Amino acid sequence: MTNFSGYLPYAFALIIAIPFLVLLRQFVHTYITLKNQEIKLLSVKSNSESKTHSYERMTLFLDRMKPSNLIQKFDKNLAPHEFIFLTEKTINEEFEYNSSQQLYITKNSWKNIVDSKNAVIELLHKTYESLNENANLDEFKTIFIINYMENEDYIGATIEDLRREILIIA
Repeated sequence: MTNFSGYLPYAFALIIAIPFLVLLRQFVHTYITLKNQEIKLLSVKSNSESKTHSYERMTLFLDRMKPSNLIQKFDKNLAPHEFIFLTEKTINEEFEYNSSQQLYITKNSWKNIVDSKNAVIELLHKTYESLNENANLDEFKTIFIINYMENEDYIGATIEDLRREILIIA
């Protein structure tokens, strides 16, 4: 008969160690799972903040493009064609600066933003073409504002769409 008494300390250590190792494994697994959830939550929060920031920036861009804000820019001694050139350049530069925001904005809203930008630039040119050659900048600005007010407020509509979308995101 074999004497198992020499193995008793090992068996006792094994009996104590197995539950400890099982509990340790469960603790580590739970800890890793919670950390992964925390990372996902932080990622979602960061993504949501990026989207919110994008909507804010594009709303500011649209607000700056409103004719009532555009006419206040630049020197009053400019000729209408100089005003148009500088205004169009400013709009395009700011649009290019903000173009990366399309990653966070829906396709439909981005299309509306681009359409609004193009409509303002087109309105600038159409207003200029309708003026007589002797018109000064004040006359141009007045006619520009009147032409915008006679049409649909596409900038206001686009801002309202962005406002509705951000409420869904937030």
